[in-house]
Amino acid sequence: MRLYTYWRSSTSYRVRIALNLKGLSAEQVPVHLVRDGGEQKQPAYTALNPQAGVPTLVEDDGRALTQSLAICEYLDEVHPHPPLLPTDAAGRARVRAFALAISCEIHPLTNLRVLKHLTGHLGLSEDAKLEWYRHWTVQGLTALEAMVAGHPDTGDCVHGSTPTLADLCLVPQMYNARRFNVDLEPYPTLVRIDAHCRGLDAFAAAAPEAQPDADT
Repeated sequence: MRLYTYWRSSTSYRVRIALNLKGLSAEQVPVHLVRDGGEQKQPAYTALNPQAGVPTLVEDDGRALTQSLAICEYLDEVHPHPPLLPTDAAGRARVRAFALAISCEIHPLTNLRVLKHLTGHLGLSEDAKLEWYRHWTVQGLTALEAMVAGHPDTGDCVHGSTPTLADLCLVPQMYNARRFNVDLEPYPTLVRIDAHCRGLDAFAAAAPEAQPDADT
């Protein structure tokens, strides 16, 4: 397998964690999202991923898979142990709701292409861009904290004591929040879960700074 990735991409981060939890190896192919206007926009790459984003996972037979949550669920179906989703329907719905709250509500408003559009095409200042980022991140994290704080199914992880798809989304989002100096004190449950997961080998090995293309 080949994983087209960028070290600081939160969506790539999710898939790296999933691969590590499954004990799977994939050759990392860095795609620099900033250099030369963004390598993800080059024709050779958009032929693999028409959305011009990362990650893209290419199987040994040449099949290209895109969208991080779709890739993670694919890996879970093809390599079911350890599972990334609970065995019960209600648990799976809870985990998916949490993951989608990040991937569909927070991330689309705060990802690189949106931030670049705000400052480039719309002419917003750097301060205005940061205000935008923090507004949507705070709104999202406030909802996520309410989803887990005091919930009987919350454990060391978002759902129970083992990582699920929810944690694969939470940890990269918390990384981004710290990077943009978002105050995390109002979210003690999220902070606790994030710290626990980052202490696990699969998460630590997937961390941005541990990647071969870090700081490039």
